[in-house]
Amino acid sequence: MASPEPTAGLHMITHDQRRLAFHVTAGHEPTLVLDAGGGEDSSYWDALVPQLSQATGSRIITYDRAGMGASDEVKGPWDGRAAAADLQAGLSDLGVTQNVVLVSHSQAGEVAGYFAGANPGVLDGAVLVDANLPQFFTDAEIQRLVAVTAPQIEELKKQPSTKANRQLIATAEDFGPTHQAYHQVSWPDDVPVTVIVSEKTPFDGSPEDAQRWRDAAAAFVAAGPGRTLVTAQGSSHDVPKDKPALVEAEIERMAATAK
Repeated sequence: MASPEPTAGLHMITHDQRRLAFHVTAGHEPTLVLDAGGGEDSSYWDALVPQLSQATGSRIITYDRAGMGASDEVKGPWDGRAAAADLQAGLSDLGVTQNVVLVSHSQAGEVAGYFAGANPGVLDGAVLVDANLPQFFTDAEIQRLVAVTAPQIEELKKQPSTKANRQLIATAEDFGPTHQAYHQVSWPDDVPVTVIVSEKTPFDGSPEDAQRWRDAAAAFVAAGPGRTLVTAQGSSHDVPKDKPALVEAEIERMAATAK
């Protein structure tokens, strides 16, 4: 049975006493839900949405996670579980409760992991675009990241306060415990997933971390059925901007195989 058709345009949805902005492009199922990385809002996908809409005819939903774009801010450290609950509440309010292909970039990979586990039957598939994956966040890697990013976070705190800066600072709060918990998250075996990993990775200046990032993507794909690894040759971490045709093609492929 098809989900009710949400109207096109902006929907402000209230969840947990905060308002969240969801943007709907009309179309048929499967619904493509695009989730941007840390410090980015729904506008990150502006160039890709019309291309996907024309190519697939699918309904497309982008949204601003709490603290970004038109959505209310949340005080305290980054919480992937809470972000996944926000996404679930928004989709439910829109009547989108099945036949979803989730597309997640960077930090949104954490949202995807929690969402997939907490909402069986909603996802027909996912495309994780150079996404944060549980296998990467070992205790040793967490310690390295905290040490490497500490000076960068201090510099951010000195700059004029913006939504993007505040969200990046929030990600650094409780980074260790947050990502130790995420390290334990597993992807459901019944949800096919394509993992696009960048060739250059987020760690251009650190070959060791870059290799660990690529190794984590390979380990994630090897850990369950229905998983495919694609390397974005020559791309930085910003794969949707560097290689939009590749990302579009992989989304189209996943949408075509959805139920």
